[in-house]
Amino acid sequence: MATFFGEVVVAPSRAGVDDEEEAREETPEDREIRRELEKKREIDILWTLKSGATTESCAEEPFVCSKFIVAIGRNAAAFLSSFILDSVCWEVVGVVKLWNEWCRTSSTTNVLPTDSFCLFYRLISDPTVLLCQCSCYVAEDQQFQWLEKVFGCMRKEGLQVTILSTCPVADYKTQESTLTLPSPFLKALKTKEFKEQVCCPLLEQPNIVRDLPAAVLSYCQVWQIPAVLYQCYTDVIKLDTVTIEAFKPLLSSKILKSLVKDVAESTKILKKLLTTNETHNNIYI
Repeated sequence: MATFFGEVVVAPSRAGVDDEEEAREETPEDREIRRELEKKREIDILWTLKSGATTESCAEEPFVCSKFIVAIGRNAAAFLSSFILDSVCWEVVGVVKLWNEWCRTSSTTNVLPTDSFCLFYRLISDPTVLLCQCSCYVAEDQQFQWLEKVFGCMRKEGLQVTILSTCPVADYKTQESTLTLPSPFLKALKTKEFKEQVCCPLLEQPNIVRDLPAAVLSYCQVWQIPAVLYQCYTDVIKLDTVTIEAFKPLLSSKILKSLVKDVAESTKILKKLLTTNETHNNIYI
């Protein structure tokens, strides 16, 4: 910069200061805060796989799992609650405790549709079938933990994974206007090892998937696990009947058709879920 006398004065600048010097400036208090924050962001999974005993480690040896169904997001989780899950055929065997800037979960298994939670269920008649409802947000730096702690408890031989998730229709890339698309609609993405027929058209390039659904599918691709992701593109972000029912074509898939509940009963449960959600939201209006 220049003074009014015309003298050129060099302004102080930190340009060129290397990372090592900046790292050395970290105080012991800074390091303690960073360690505490990292510890707070650790993911814990409480399993009750054997005799009702709760443990943070799954087992000495990974358990056998033939089918793993993962519903990510409130609408995907509500779909499983309505059409697959019930208290007679399924039992809760795990719960995820996590904290980040967007959500906080606890160890409780008594949850509302509006809560942030991540629960694991096991089919009582076939304990090799596992199901996960994950309505909470798993941050990018927590996704690897989630994958390692969940899949680390399973034998990967004979495992098949199905992932359900939702995404804003505005994220869908197409030459057409998104306003003309029949929202909601399903698209599928699968690993190389998945050989079964998918229940909807495949996701076209240059579309991509993000966050935990992408992390799960990528993990399966690396470990050569047959897996398919069904992503529902919707213009509604809250719990919505139309979005939930957009997953119904999946009920005819090989992995889900043997798990489907009575359709009439499913419709009642879906209405109850939405009524509970509306009642809970009205409290804050």
